[in-house]
Amino acid sequence: MSDSVIDLGELRHDSDPDPMPRPPRGHGRPLRCALVLLLALVTLAAAAVSPPRRTPVTLQAQRGSDIMVDGDLLLVMEPVNTSTRQGRLSAYRLPGGELVWQAPLSAEARYWGMKPLGGMLLATGFEIGPEGRDILTVALDRATGAYRWQQPGSVSRLADGNLLLRSGGETLPSNLRAVDPCCGTVRWQLPPTTAEVSVRDTGHGVDRLVLNQENGMVEVRDATTGAALAHADMRPPGGARLGIDLIDDLLLAIDRGSGTINAYGLDRLDRRWTRASGPIEFALDCGPIVCLRTGGNELQALDPATGDVRWRSDRWLWGWPYGGRLMANISGFGPMEQYVVIDALTGRQLADLGKWELYQLDVGGRLVGIRRHPDGGMLVSELDIAAGKVRIVDVLPDATGECQAITGYLVCSAAAAGSYQLWKLAD
Repeated sequence: MSDSVIDLGELRHDSDPDPMPRPPRGHGRPLRCALVLLLALVTLAAAAVSPPRRTPVTLQAQRGSDIMVDGDLLLVMEPVNTSTRQGRLSAYRLPGGELVWQAPLSAEARYWGMKPLGGMLLATGFEIGPEGRDILTVALDRATGAYRWQQPGSVSRLADGNLLLRSGGETLPSNLRAVDPCCGTVRWQLPPTTAEVSVRDTGHGVDRLVLNQENGMVEVRDATTGAALAHADMRPPGGARLGIDLIDDLLLAIDRGSGTINAYGLDRLDRRWTRASGPIEFALDCGPIVCLRTGGNELQALDPATGDVRWRSDRWLWGWPYGGRLMANISGFGPMEQYVVIDALTGRQLADLGKWELYQLDVGGRLVGIRRHPDGGMLVSELDIAAGKVRIVDVLPDATGECQAITGYLVCSAAAAGSYQLWKLAD
């Protein structure tokens, strides 16, 4: 990679690269929520490793932009200009950083996220409308930046390659519809609803929707067709609305007041098991087990087939599944948080990974940790959960921190004022 300088405008630090996220109440990512888990040290032996250094692309940038790498394109979404009331999306060719195209984002919105899909780039942001703040998605051609369509709502990829758009929510009814990514043509849509909406994302797109109504009625729909698959009245005693979590083929209906969980088969809503666990904060998918975070500051591991408790611990805050193992963080918050590897079925600790600022490059993908190098710059490592090891992969000599992880790359602030550097990570 040769030295290059790209003038990007402003680089935002509260953007949506993929730091390891706090598990949401409803299962179904997307991949999209973000908090950075701050961690600090690794062993002296690991720190002494000196991997080959790479020549970065230098970005002359200030705060405020969003960055994404899609294949051989570096995409930069600049904030709305106060004089023109327009944002701008620019595409640069990697590895050299040559400008390919620039496109205005014409709506008066604060754009905050991008998604690539089927030769398109989807930019999503907030637009101020007559009823308050609305969400807007604009589709651009990836090759040229040409405008294709725009519609209200945030966007998720469906399992069949189409898009799910959701607008409204919070104090307004939700509107759900599926559209063709090529031109925004509506495939199906539902009447406005005040239901809480949960989705199941298989990793290849959303395939199920669950609508949790205030009156206790819960409905499951096929997300690719909009067709209803099952419905049931699940109102608990006292009439409070249930919490719904989707884990693989289970729908967990959680009465947070009593701490009772009823597990149902997702497609037919046939009851599988019931368990009283006391106050529950959330449930999450931990691979071969269901993890519960309780109000008693405890992580419980349930058998997904029976609901039986396999193990419990007040040492772990929460966990992420990797091939039958869990990466868990030790209970507590702040920069001294620490990661370990545990056996998912027994809760036994297998390895200590140390303390890192940790990023996940893709859902279920590589875990990259960074910390300050004692001789300056940033030390970059890869965490191998299966092996329970940390591997040093790079040293970024001019990086000073404030990093973002994007697919295959790290962007960090550099020693030179007003500049950032883009490093390609080792394979």
